[in-house]
Amino acid sequence: MNLHWLDYSVILLFFFVIFGIAAFYSKKASQGTDQFFLSGRNLPWWLAGTAMVATTFAADTPLAITELVAKNGIAGNWLWWNMAIGAMLTVFFFARLWRRSGVMTDVEFVE
Repeated sequence: MNLHWLDYSVILLFFFVIFGIAAFYSKKASQGTDQFFLSGRNLPWWLAGTAMVATTFAADTPLAITELVAKNGIAGNWLWWNMAIGAMLTVFFFARLWRRSGVMTDVEFVE
């Protein structure tokens, strides 16, 4: 692979920016587990809910949807759409309740 000097400088700049952001926020995150996991409870409820739903998506999600459609036809896609609707309900209704409950993890919420 033969890269131009400009390519190397963009890659280097990217790493400097990423490590700079990490160094800046590492001091805040090291203040305690509440700060690390919950951002000090300073996130708005809708952003916390969106982050909660985003954790359900992974690299294998497109493969799982493809398998559903391959096995069940286009009707298999309804499972995916139901999950998307459920995710929106989670963000708009349940995220506020989770925040008010004061728990840190979903296991604490169940207990």
